[in-house]
Amino acid sequence: MSAGRNVEQQIALQQRPPSLAMSSMAQRPRPEPGFLPIHGGFRDRFVTTPEPKYCCEACRLVLCIPRQTECGHRFCESCITYLLSKPNPVCPADLEPLFEDKIFRDVCCNREIMALKVYCRSEKNGCKEQMSLQRVMDHLEVCPYFEVPCPLGKCKEKMMRKDMPEHLSRKCKHREITCEFCNHKMALTELQKHKETVCPAFPVACPNQCSFSSILRSELSSHQHDCPKAQVTCSFIRFGCTYTGLNQEMREHETSFASEHLRMMAVRNTTLEAKVEDVKSELMERYKVLPSLSSRLAEVETQYEEMREKNRQLEQKLVSMQMLMSAHSEKLLEVEMELRELRPLRAIREEVEALRGSVESMRSVVSSLDSGRVGSGSGSHTLGTLEQQLSRHDDMMSVHDIRLAEMDLKLQVLETASFNGTLIWKIRDYKRRKQEAVASKTLSLYSQPFYTGYFGYKMCARVYLNGDGMGKGTHLSLFFVVMRGEYDALLPWPFKQKVTLMLMDQGPARKHLGDAFKPDPHSSSFRRPTGEMNIASGCPLFVAQTVLENGTYIKDDTIFIKVTVDTSDLPDP
Repeated sequence: MSAGRNVEQQIALQQRPPSLAMSSMAQRPRPEPGFLPIHGGFRDRFVTTPEPKYCCEACRLVLCIPRQTECGHRFCESCITYLLSKPNPVCPADLEPLFEDKIFRDVCCNREIMALKVYCRSEKNGCKEQMSLQRVMDHLEVCPYFEVPCPLGKCKEKMMRKDMPEHLSRKCKHREITCEFCNHKMALTELQKHKETVCPAFPVACPNQCSFSSILRSELSSHQHDCPKAQVTCSFIRFGCTYTGLNQEMREHETSFASEHLRMMAVRNTTLEAKVEDVKSELMERYKVLPSLSSRLAEVETQYEEMREKNRQLEQKLVSMQMLMSAHSEKLLEVEMELRELRPLRAIREEVEALRGSVESMRSVVSSLDSGRVGSGSGSHTLGTLEQQLSRHDDMMSVHDIRLAEMDLKLQVLETASFNGTLIWKIRDYKRRKQEAVASKTLSLYSQPFYTGYFGYKMCARVYLNGDGMGKGTHLSLFFVVMRGEYDALLPWPFKQKVTLMLMDQGPARKHLGDAFKPDPHSSSFRRPTGEMNIASGCPLFVAQTVLENGTYIKDDTIFIKVTVDTSDLPDP
C-alpha cells in the first residue's frame, strides 16, 4: 500500500454530516476496518511524543482525519461532527462560533501524522516492531503476535498468528482427523460418535455374547446368521413346526424331528392337492360358461359400436342443425339489410320510370309541335321551353341511371357476400384463366369481398394461377387481403385473427389442401387500410401445379377456394 494512497484514505469521512459527506464523495475508499478509531483520535503508542499541533482540541488524542476551523484549531472528524450536532456550536479552545461551511480538511497535517512512528498494536503480546502510522495495517497482516480467529468456522478461539499452526494440528477441537479404523476424515468432535455408531471397521461385541468377542461392525449382520447363541426358528415353520431355540441346538432338532417334519409336509401336501382339485373343478365350471360370455361380449361390443355410430350421426345432425340455424339467422339479417337497401332502390326505379314517361310525353309534344309548327313567336317560345325541360330531364335521367347501376352493383355484392368470416370462391374457366396468367395478360384474380360480421372486417382473397414470386411458373399462389371497410373505425387494429387458406378437393376422398397463419402485428398488411386494400399476405408456394392439375381439385374446369377467418375471440364493435 503506497503512502499517497493511505493519505487519501485517511481523508475519507467516517461519520460525516451531510455537507461534509458531500464534499468528499469523490475521494477513494476508506481505510481497512479497524484501522481508524470509531470515536476520537488515534490511541496507538507513538515512539516519540507527538507535538501539540497534532492533537485534537476536543479529545486531546492524535488527530484522526484532521479538520481545521476558521479560527485555526484542529479537530478529529468525529469530534467536530459531535460539536456541530449541538445547538449554537463553539470552538472549545477560544469559544468562537463554528460554521459547518467554514471547516475544511487539513491534508498537510494528515500526511505528517501518517508519517509518525508507532509501536505495533500487538506490543502487549511481545511484538517489538516500529513503523509509520500509515503502515500499521500492512504490518498487522503479517505480524506473528497479532491475534487472529481460527479459520475453522465452528471454532471460536483466537490466538496469535504464530501459534496458529500448532492450534490447527494439535489443539483445535474442530480440526480434521482420520479414523484409524476406516480412514474416513471428519472433525475431531465427531470422531467418538462415528466410532460408536457408524464406523464399519470398528470392532464390536456380539449381542448374543458368543465366543466371538470382537467383530467388525460391517460383518455383524452376516455373523448373526451363524452365531451359535442366536435365537432362531425352525425352517419348517411354514409347515406347522413351532420350535424356537439357539442356533447351535437347531441341527439336533432337525435330526430328531425329521419324521415329524415329513408328516407335516405330507399333511400340507394333501391339503394343497385338495385345494388344487377344488380350483380345477371351479375352473371347469367357469370354462363351460365362457363361450356364452364371449358371444354375449361380442353382442355387447356390436351394440356399443352401433350406439357410437348413432351417437356420431346425431352429433353430425346437431352440428348441421346448428349451422343451419346460424345460416338462417345470418340470412335473415342479410335480407333485412337488403330490404333497407332495396327500399330506396325501388323509389329510384319508380322515379326513373316516371321521368321516362314524362320525357316520352315531352318528346311526343315536341314532335307534334315540330311537324305542325307555324312561324309564330309564341310557338317558338313554347318549343324552346320544352327543349330546355327535355334537356333537364335527360340530365336527371343520366344521374338516376348512374345511381341505379351503383345500387344494382351493391345489391349483387350483397347477394354473394359472406358475413360469417368464411369465403367459398368458385373460379370457372380455369384453363383459359391459367393461359392468360402464363401470357401475363391477367396475372392475378380477386375474389368478391367477405366479412367477419355485418359490422366487421372487410376482406378478400387474391390468387395467382401461374404463381407469384418464388412460386411463379411452378405453383398456385394464394393470398389474403384486408380491405377498407365502412366500420374500420370501430374495429381493433392491427388485424390479429387466425386465417386458414384451403383448396377444396372435389373428389370423394375430400383431401383438401390447406395452410393457416396468425397475422404478424408489425406487418403493414394487417394495419388499418388507408387505401382501398392493404398489401396481400399469404403463401407463394401454396400448392404445386402438378398436384393441382393431376388430382381431383379441378372438375368441370372449375376450382373452389375456401378462406376461413377465426371469429371466435372477435369482440363486438
